Amino acid sequence: MIRSCLYILLISGFVIGAGTLMPPLVGTATAITAEEMLADPLLETRARNLSQKLRCLVCQNQSIDDSDADLAKDLRREVRTQLVQGKTDEAILSDLRAKYGDFVLLAPPMAKNTMALWLAPIGFLLLGIGITLGIRRRATVPAPSPISHADRAQIEALKQNHKTASKPDQP
Repeated sequence: MIRSCLYILLISGFVIGAGTLMPPLVGTATAITAEEMLADPLLETRARNLSQKLRCLVCQNQSIDDSDADLAKDLRREVRTQLVQGKTDEAILSDLRAKYGDFVLLAPPMAKNTMALWLAPIGFLLLGIGITLGIRRRATVPAPSPISHADRAQIEALKQNHKTASKPDQP
């Protein structure tokens, strides 16, 4: 009984793990509903491109194109409204940045206030290298200190005594 439960747990863990590690077999689903889509295919394409550049402020790791959050739906509507009004992509992005800050962009620009965001991975990499080198340096065995001449002479004398003591006496 216990063995079968363990097998079931092992197999289910493998299936779940394999599902998260494997690339998806189908394209990612988008959260856009048919009511949100624009009639003009060119404007809809622009809206989708803009939506993929904007971060859902609720989900934080999804674009507003992929998110089902109410705020993401509002942002998608805002983008489409501004496109219908004839605004350029840059004007829409700058308007949303003015309202929500650089955090609304999935790829924030390099600026003074986002410098830590861009340099943090390099800092963590250097910190990891430093920790690794520190651990390795502590793990290495120090070289033995050289033997003094007096100690060497004493060792040689002990060797000679051992050799002579181990030889049987000859008649």
